[in-house]
Amino acid sequence: MQSKRECEVSARLPGARCVRGIPREVGRARRSALPTCPFPPQLWCERVNPENKAALEAWVRETGIRLVQVNGQRKYGGPPPGWVGSPPPAGSEVFIGRLPQDVYEHQLIPLFQRVGRLYEFRLMMTFSGLNRGFAYARYSSRRGAQAAIATLHNHPLRPSCPLLVCRSTEKCELSVDGLPPGLSRRALLLALQPLGPGLQEALLLPSPGPAPAQIALLKFSSHRAAAMAKKALVEGQSHLCGEQVAVEWLKPDLKQRLRQQLMGPSLRCLQSEGSQLALARDKLESQGARAALQLLCQRMKLGTPVFLTKCLGTGPATWHHFWYQVVIPGHPVPFSGLIWVVLAPDGQDGHEVAKEAVSARLLEALSESGASLLRSAVAEAGTMVQQ
Repeated sequence: MQSKRECEVSARLPGARCVRGIPREVGRARRSALPTCPFPPQLWCERVNPENKAALEAWVRETGIRLVQVNGQRKYGGPPPGWVGSPPPAGSEVFIGRLPQDVYEHQLIPLFQRVGRLYEFRLMMTFSGLNRGFAYARYSSRRGAQAAIATLHNHPLRPSCPLLVCRSTEKCELSVDGLPPGLSRRALLLALQPLGPGLQEALLLPSPGPAPAQIALLKFSSHRAAAMAKKALVEGQSHLCGEQVAVEWLKPDLKQRLRQQLMGPSLRCLQSEGSQLALARDKLESQGARAALQLLCQRMKLGTPVFLTKCLGTGPATWHHFWYQVVIPGHPVPFSGLIWVVLAPDGQDGHEVAKEAVSARLLEALSESGASLLRSAVAEAGTMVQQ
């Protein structure tokens, strides 16, 4: 019988990079999705895996498909060959669990391509060359993801091994707790620049912990961008701005507590009223988001918002990236973050466009818990228009 080390070496795909160490466990939420087929690891290495690896290599040569292994996963696509346009929308990815660990892409990709066009397929891998029991398939549309769930959930990949296929939860927000109390937002943004362009918003708030500190809420453009940022922060010994920090996925209960802290006592006592609020907001925003925000702040006796904007760079076409900070005198904490805007080719002032976009974002946040005041503002706005 082979030793554990010999087994790992024989299980490795030819040409795959071997990293010494113990594979990290799948999170608690994914443990139920681990393979349930009883198959001794020694048999995977000695009898099954050589055949599967050879079949995978033959399939790659025959189809010309390109698989890239990076950061503990092997990936196809993202985008696939011939893809034109933007990535698929949120909700187009499915989680695939209960995979036997000796299964590879030559069996999985054709199966999941039957129900829709794949944009990306990611198989999580161990250091030994076995898969970790789960994968992600992202389709070109939400319809493809829905078809995969309807068709392939409980699909018997092997006898007594039904697949688990469900909607993927695309986490895009991180919390970074333990930052220095005196840290400014501008210093935080400079420290976060190495995380790349995927960072969309960065909000700095007092930490709810017992020690005097600040907590940053970071929102990214995609789950992958957030996961890479989390990995970079953790591998950097979890130090940021000279302090030991705790980097985690933003938990819903913490998000709710911080949101209540951000909104303040005067706003927490007000209740949202669903569709009526949406209708009132639509009427108000027809006059312009910035004017709407100013009017709402006046009705809530918060004072006139003061905007600070800075263009950080440009992207494809006419996209521009802005940092912003909005100070509302009667609000306990300034609003700050990052936003992308599109400028028309007629020489629009980018700062004015950014202020309008930021106003729409803040109006949404403030009015979520200010329905009654918002409706009053709409009535006042109607009176002003008539005058």
